[in-house]
Parts: sequence; C-alpha cells; structure tokens
Amino acid sequence: MSLFDRRTLLFTGAAALITPPAFAAASTYQVPTELQPRIVEIKDEFKAHEIHVDPGNFALYWTLPDGKAIRYTIGIGTAGRYTSGVFHIRRKAEWPRWTPTPAMIRREPEIYSQHAAGMKGGGMNPLGARALYLYSGNRDTYLRIHGTPKPQTVAARVSNGCVRMINEHVIDLYDRVPIGTRVVLH
Repeated sequence: MSLFDRRTLLFTGAAALITPPAFAAASTYQVPTELQPRIVEIKDEFKAHEIHVDPGNFALYWTLPDGKAIRYTIGIGTAGRYTSGVFHIRRKAEWPRWTPTPAMIRREPEIYSQHAAGMKGGGMNPLGARALYLYSGNRDTYLRIHGTPKPQTVAARVSNGCVRMINEHVIDLYDRVPIGTRVVLH
C-alpha cells in the first residue's frame, strides 16, 4: 500500500482546485480538471514544506502546515528507471539547459546522441519551463523535477527517471520551493 493511498487522503472538493497563474491565460493545452493541482488532507506524520512523490498514484505532494498538501499530477520514470530515496534540492533553473546523460545516449543513441552537447532552454527542450535539481549530499543525482513541452504525457511512466510535470504546475511549485527542500521519492 502506498503512503498516500487514496483511502488516506481526503480531497476537499472542487473549491480546492488551484489554477497556477503562470500560463493560465496563454496555455494552448487545456489541463483536464482531474489533472489540476488541488489541496488535499494528508497523514499527520508528514512535515510541512517537503516534497513527497507517490509513483503509484502519479502524484507529487508539496506539504503544507496543518496536515494539508498541494497534490500535482506527474509523470515518472519508465519501468526500471524510477529511483526511490531521500534527496534535497540544491539548484533551481528557469528554462533550463538540458543534456542527455551518458546512459541515455548509450541506451538510445538514435534519439539522444544529436543532443550530446546539450540543448538550450525553451522550445521542445525536455526539461520544460523549470527544473528542480535533486542531490544526494553534494552529489548531483541527475534526477530532476521538471516541466515538459508535452503536457499530455503526465499521469504515466514516460521519463528516463525524472519527475515530469505540466509546465504551469512546475512553475507554481518552483515558486513555492526553496533551495534545500527535502524531497522523498517513495
């Protein structure tokens, strides 16, 4: 059973939906209601101002005081590429530059070798509008919580290991989360 099993969450209803302001007027993708961020109640054991990822429910929780959290729908790593653990955000970037890892290039050179030198932010850059860089101690894990230019790919196992969010949602999260935040990938 997941730490965030639906039986342990009490959704507060439609009034609790959050509309992130960053792209609300300009977005061409209409985010379905069921994928919108919402405020939910969570177990008391979770400290405020942490990120918890529940891969079984494609959910990322930004914990708030008083047993509440903002729940965002996410995409996660394909089978065998999701890494659980405790990490900290040591870097944040707006419209980040992206470079595929050596493992990605080895696995699928036909897709990734053309980007071995990196890709500037924006456009079809796979990191989307924002990236939160996950570290273990002082070591960059190459895991990210990031946006995507393909919002229809959330709520699925689609990435090379990162946590993928709709751009509007990652911008909202980015603005809330400080450097040093604890991240738990369950």
